[in-house]
Amino acid sequence: MGRWSGLGNAAVQASSLNRGRRELLKLTGASVAALGAASLFNVSNAKAQNMSGEWDKVFPRSEKVDHEKVTFKNRYGINLVGDLYLPKDRASRRLAALAVGGPFGAVKEQSSGLYAQTMAERGFVTLAFDPSYTGESGGEPRNVASPDISTEDFSAAIDYLGLHPSVDRERIGIIGICGWGGMALNAVAVDKRVKAVVASTMYDMTRVMSKGYNDSVTLEQRTQTLEQLSRQRWADAEKGTPAYQPPYNVLHGGEAQFLVEYHDYYMTPRGYHKRAVNSGNAWTITTPLSFMNMPLLTYIKEISPRPVLFVHGEKAHSLYFSQTAYANAAEPKELMIIPGANHTDLYDKVDVIPFDKLTSFFNQHLAA
Repeated sequence: MGRWSGLGNAAVQASSLNRGRRELLKLTGASVAALGAASLFNVSNAKAQNMSGEWDKVFPRSEKVDHEKVTFKNRYGINLVGDLYLPKDRASRRLAALAVGGPFGAVKEQSSGLYAQTMAERGFVTLAFDPSYTGESGGEPRNVASPDISTEDFSAAIDYLGLHPSVDRERIGIIGICGWGGMALNAVAVDKRVKAVVASTMYDMTRVMSKGYNDSVTLEQRTQTLEQLSRQRWADAEKGTPAYQPPYNVLHGGEAQFLVEYHDYYMTPRGYHKRAVNSGNAWTITTPLSFMNMPLLTYIKEISPRPVLFVHGEKAHSLYFSQTAYANAAEPKELMIIPGANHTDLYDKVDVIPFDKLTSFFNQHLAA
């Protein structure tokens, strides 16, 4: 990761952390907001992209499902854009449905779309969507995030699915990937319409932004970062537009392995998409502010008695997020660790992502 523009020497406190499986960076809470994002282009004036029917995903189109671009609004009036996938053999049946989001800084044409299309092949109506302020969804300024609005976006997707004629609204679940795993858990805790949730290769974005990787940030570092982010607000207000972070995922050698893995997904043909924050764009500098003072998983126990499944790679630098969340969640709960898998393996490697497990989990808990 590069340094944060305008944040001085406190922006990145980097050192190697040997955790037995891989090296980690020791970062201040603010410096992890991009989470592997790149910012090769200034996107402050970016607009929602076209709504054409052309296939612009990073994964092949399935002939087993129908696909359509849809729009819906969240509770704050922001227009969200999603990809709806429906099994071709659905006839007039009302089916179980899944809202799919993530990773943090990705778009629906990447990992969430792959999950959605694959689960539609397995009999579910699925909706992968772009979060507010990103991708094809609305909201200004571009590429800013909020734990509250991101949680609301999931509930807005549930609104849409529950009104769709092919969906049984009493059989709706959620899949959250990476940073949106934490958003998914937060959404299900508050939204009692959701009957089951899967968090795959999960990040708790409020924990990592406020405490750094491995909870390594000291109170002094946190305070210094908040001082600088607070003053950045004056600079943004004076200019009338927010400042954006410098480039991320530009490798110079010596980076921690997990940063190499992010680069290999977001900045190569494997997963690059021009609209993704993580694929050559950037979050605003002040994006971490709301995350640093709002713990997402405070009410995780209130997901119960609805079931939660955590899926994580054995060799993922982020495994501790799922382990902690699993420990704090109430029954029924399950933690499935995939042998040999790293964090980004669960973004797109269909031979690693346990789709059979996801299918059986939702078939059981979203049964008619």
